[in-house]
Amino acid sequence: MRSPGEVVHKVNFTTPRNFTTSFKSDLKETFFPDDPFRQFKNEPPLRKAKKAAQYFFPVFEWLPKYNFRLFRYDLLSGITIASLAIPQGISYAKLANIPSIIGLYSSFVPPLVYTIFGSSKDLAVGTVAAASLLLSSIVGGVVSPKDDPTLYLHLIFTATFFTGVFQAALGLFRLGILVDFLSHSTITGFMGGTATIICLQQLKGMFGLTHFTSKTDVVSVMRAVFSQRHEWRWESAVVGLCFLVFLLFTRFLKKKKEKLFWVAAIAPMVTVVVGCVFAYLVHAEKHGIQIVGDLSKGLNPLSIKALNFDSRYLPSTIKAGIITGILALAEGIAVGRSFAIVKNDQVDGNKEMIAFGMMNIVGSFTSCYLTTGPFSKSAVNYNAGCKTAMSNVVMSVCLMLTLLFLAPLFKFTPLVALSAIIMSAMLGLIEYEKAYHFFKVDKFDFCICMAAFLGVIFISMDIGLLLSVGISVLRALLYVARPSTSKLGNLPSSTMYVDVEQYPSATEIQGILILQLGSPIYFANCTYIRERISRWVEDEKETLNSSSNDLDHLILDLGGVTSIDMTGIEMLSEVYRNMERRGIKMAIVNPRREVLEKLTLSRFIDSIGKDSVFLSIKEATDACHFLLNESKQKN
Repeated sequence: MRSPGEVVHKVNFTTPRNFTTSFKSDLKETFFPDDPFRQFKNEPPLRKAKKAAQYFFPVFEWLPKYNFRLFRYDLLSGITIASLAIPQGISYAKLANIPSIIGLYSSFVPPLVYTIFGSSKDLAVGTVAAASLLLSSIVGGVVSPKDDPTLYLHLIFTATFFTGVFQAALGLFRLGILVDFLSHSTITGFMGGTATIICLQQLKGMFGLTHFTSKTDVVSVMRAVFSQRHEWRWESAVVGLCFLVFLLFTRFLKKKKEKLFWVAAIAPMVTVVVGCVFAYLVHAEKHGIQIVGDLSKGLNPLSIKALNFDSRYLPSTIKAGIITGILALAEGIAVGRSFAIVKNDQVDGNKEMIAFGMMNIVGSFTSCYLTTGPFSKSAVNYNAGCKTAMSNVVMSVCLMLTLLFLAPLFKFTPLVALSAIIMSAMLGLIEYEKAYHFFKVDKFDFCICMAAFLGVIFISMDIGLLLSVGISVLRALLYVARPSTSKLGNLPSSTMYVDVEQYPSATEIQGILILQLGSPIYFANCTYIRERISRWVEDEKETLNSSSNDLDHLILDLGGVTSIDMTGIEMLSEVYRNMERRGIKMAIVNPRREVLEKLTLSRFIDSIGKDSVFLSIKEATDACHFLLNESKQKN
């Protein structure tokens, strides 16, 4: 199918690779797309050992080059995020229904572990509200934090241990692809729904309620608030409203003038300090304003013996560990990558998973619960000018000093102040503008977002998350099952072939139908693709018959087909036989290496002929024209 004297680039029909070679190649692209071992090639043993240490322990990469100039920035950043870590640690521990001191413990040990294993310069380690509430919801479903607080706390440590094991395993086996199932729309909806529920739950602290529900759906929360009206204390509500207005004002100030970010950063600490002084001076407990209570002095006690692997509680702790682990990974990696992009740095997702896993495993052994890289604290760390992960070490040292000397002073912290801190932080997570953007750009993404949001607030957090992920997976399956196909035409005065629907100026070639297949061909979409090709052929024949012409050639552009299975090959064979019966010659263009190997091994290429396989549409159409002219001359 070539015109004489024309230079044609031949398709490379090399001998197909054996199974082992192709499997290794696929495995590498799936689990090692960044080719992490390329830096070890052609290196002497000592240098290989050094690079290996730097790869697995990123601290050895930046620490030898560390100097006092960098430390000045990290010192300021570390102190700033420590001032945020103290009130947040106490607040989120209360949200998880565990002793407040556990929140402070969780900002001491995990940041040190992350400094060794983490690859992000900007991430600030700490507890997060969503994971705290989710842990409380799942573990609280089997053991009441009020009836058996010791067992409940031990199960929280156990869930944290499973979180760490799960995260580290994902990193070691390079299975970060699982985190990709949490799409941006899913996270936006989930965080918005969680923030809404958390804000409503803080009405307990705002009104000074002593009895409350352990459920997280909006109906149960609001019923608990209004059914206990006899417990409402106006004093608590007034103090809480004052704190909330102050915190929201500092956030507003930060948005107006970014240089004043430090005002919003220290506002929670100011709230706690002012609240402690106020509660001490006016004897707040006598006026219905509850306080945190005693906080013991001293560093983290070991909790490795407290881990509970009793078969009665194992399903719940594993469930809590996996769900919160995925959520924490998604948030932490997204935050780390966001700030890395701004600084033109790079964050290794698999290293981050190992870092998060290690800090949660070690944390579960040292009286800490789940930690990750929260956006609020990391944003403060970034804006404060941090240069390396040393800012986490500075924060950890500040927490150590607090635990050794200052912890008892926070015993007068009003719970209403913690509620105000949590509410002000959560209001920033309800991104209604982003949801509206989804609605304008992609209605399906909007549905995914709203499924997570409504599922969280009306059913439960884990159901809302799973519902949204399920719809996302369904959407992906629909794309696979119903891939796009398009009819191509030639742009005038060019060799480009484009979709005729998108570019009406593109001209169709008389007697030749060019179709582009733009997805892998699997068993799930083979029937659809075959029927879609048949429809294109029927429509083309009707159009040509009306103008007394006929369809002579079908060209399939396989450049976008990244892979094909045996059902797909059989489908192409069936299309070829069908075209042959109709007197239509079929050709394929630009098959990828993996696809061409399978087509060769299955003898499809032998059936269609090597002369019917081309590198470009231009060469295929030229060959078709040559055959048409040759046929006319014979006739």
